[in-house]
Amino acid sequence: MQLIDTHVHLNFDTFEPDLAAVRSRWQEAGVVRLVHSCVEPSEFSSIKTLAHQFPELSFAVGLHPLDVEKWHSDTAAEIKSLASSEPKVVAIGEMGMDLYKADNYAEQRIAFEAQLAIACELNLPVIIHCRNAAPEVRDILQKWQESTGETPRGVMHCWGGTPEETQWFLDLGFYISFSGTVTFKNAKAIQASAAMVTSDRLLVETDCPFLSPVPKRGQKRNEPAYVRYVAEQVAHLRGETLESIAAQTTQNACELFRLAL
Repeated sequence: MQLIDTHVHLNFDTFEPDLAAVRSRWQEAGVVRLVHSCVEPSEFSSIKTLAHQFPELSFAVGLHPLDVEKWHSDTAAEIKSLASSEPKVVAIGEMGMDLYKADNYAEQRIAFEAQLAIACELNLPVIIHCRNAAPEVRDILQKWQESTGETPRGVMHCWGGTPEETQWFLDLGFYISFSGTVTFKNAKAIQASAAMVTSDRLLVETDCPFLSPVPKRGQKRNEPAYVRYVAEQVAHLRGETLESIAAQTTQNACELFRLAL
């Protein structure tokens, strides 16, 4: 059985002491590919180093919406330069909107749309962070398509929306990725969303080191091996086997990010 963790942050300090052991565990768990996300450009060098250290690791480059104060006149060019020159870059992001921890909508939108433009120009998928902002993100994506005639490919990562909101992004052509939150007891809307996503748009992730899934929720650090628990819960919610969910989500990740096994 093979799994792909489509969203990790392995460059964080918490992994520095024992990353080799963490890798051994994800290999034992059947995780054959990983996509490393990016918070802001100062991470580019460390993520690139990890991607060349581990053949199974690909990565994205971009700016998180909660870091828009770091968006400068040369940021777009910096993202585009690495994305167009580095074969291990498979996406732009994570980008998007977060209106839970911030209210600077205008600034977030500028960075979001600039990164959409880069992704469309380079024909790369986008990794979208969307927290308390589903209507706003849908509006931006719809207006982007209407004004440019371009339809970005991508994934709504660590999805936390309702089934109605989930359908909005399925209709826009996006994949939906579930993290450890789908295993949480009271996450009823997320669980309902996981049950209704069409099979060809379903992905799993850890978003490690955050959001450890049940039965590891008490641990402060999440890790890629635990994506198996996410896949198990998604299988349970959909009345499918773990093996079928692993095969489908692996195929979907390979198609979206153009990964080879």
